[in-house]
Amino acid sequence: MKITKLYRSSTFRLALIYMALFSLSVLLLLGFIYWSTAGYMVRQTEATIETEIIGLTESYDLSGLSGLTKIIRERLSRQTADTSLYLLTDESFKPILGNLKKWPDNQPSEQGWLSFHTKRDSHHSYQRKALARVFPLQSNLHLLVGRDVHNLEEMQKLIQEALFWGLMMTVVLALAGGIMMSRTMMHRIETINSTCHQIMDGDLTQRIARSGGDDDFDKLVGTLNQMLDRLEILMQGVKQVTNNIAHDLRTPLSRLRRRLDMLRDNNLTIDRHEELLEQTISEADGLLATFKALLRISEVESGSRRVGFKNVNIAALLDDLIELYAPLSEEKGQSIIFKRQPIKLLQGDRDLLFQAFANVLDNAIKYTPPSGQIQLIVKDQPNQLQITVCDTGPGIPLSAYEKIFDRFYRLEISRSSPGNGLGLSLVAAIVNLHHGDIKLADNDPGLRLTITLPRVH
Repeated sequence: MKITKLYRSSTFRLALIYMALFSLSVLLLLGFIYWSTAGYMVRQTEATIETEIIGLTESYDLSGLSGLTKIIRERLSRQTADTSLYLLTDESFKPILGNLKKWPDNQPSEQGWLSFHTKRDSHHSYQRKALARVFPLQSNLHLLVGRDVHNLEEMQKLIQEALFWGLMMTVVLALAGGIMMSRTMMHRIETINSTCHQIMDGDLTQRIARSGGDDDFDKLVGTLNQMLDRLEILMQGVKQVTNNIAHDLRTPLSRLRRRLDMLRDNNLTIDRHEELLEQTISEADGLLATFKALLRISEVESGSRRVGFKNVNIAALLDDLIELYAPLSEEKGQSIIFKRQPIKLLQGDRDLLFQAFANVLDNAIKYTPPSGQIQLIVKDQPNQLQITVCDTGPGIPLSAYEKIFDRFYRLEISRSSPGNGLGLSLVAAIVNLHHGDIKLADNDPGLRLTITLPRVH
């Protein structure tokens, strides 16, 4: 993977933004830690100096200069590390008493604080930082009380270095994490892109590999694979439909052309001419009916009819359906058994539902032999409605259950019998429009077709 491609990825840019925000938050946290530690030690040192000055001032007020010098000598004699600094000078800043050789050259602040470097005696071969407070006394004397803050300064440097390197480690780790995350994301995206390119090149069997982690990407991949499965089925359906159209329309078009050629014969009798003309019109009507059925299926599948859904009285619809097909069934010596019962209203399109049940019942009558029996079974449930049509015909093979609803699919290989193979395709489209499903089962003998329609869409 090219590094420039990684840098241009949106994942890496998001990782950089996250790194910047995280580094800023870490910087604020480390700044607070520094203020809480090093700042606290400085404030403690200042408080100690203030306390010493208060004590010395009280001694000076009570005992005068002799009492002050006595306390300073005692304190100097007790300390071993020279951490406390004292310097008492006359009006010309000439040292009188203390452990500093001279008065610092730096000027004190408005609050009287003085920060300076000093070499106090031969035991110290390098300059050490000190913090002191200047306090004027009577008789033009000057008193300086301070602390050696060299160790405090060293501690501050250590804390600063630790915080600096902590921040650098945070940035480096965040950057490394961003690169690793970006590379992982880019790899998974490249896998998806590569598979999509293979599919675009014509290999519809390719599917995107899953990592097995069941994360968001795996869920997305699962959805994409389901979509690809659906697309493959649709593409195979289009291919099958194309082949079936070629078979179903070639014969009637050939007959239509042949009869048109025959009509050009001037020697035809009037009766023969009228007969050929009627046959030609009939063939054209059949072709128009096929295309009309295709357009109706496309209209139903578009979902535009769902806007006009209303409450449908299914019981009345089935009564009208049986009344319409009863003469055809009686003509073949068949019997239609339907136990009428109250059925709650169902949201849907009455005309389309009537068309779907009519196609199913028409197929049942068509394939049920004379003296056969057709049953309509209704199960009215609170959340759904089930309508089952059972016949005693030859049934269909189990292998054809999924294909029977494809456009132009017909069990008859020769495709010589009447029909265009669109009736059950329209039924499937109407049921899908109503968010229902269709199940086929063996009726032994015959076929059992169950349509389930939910009451809440």
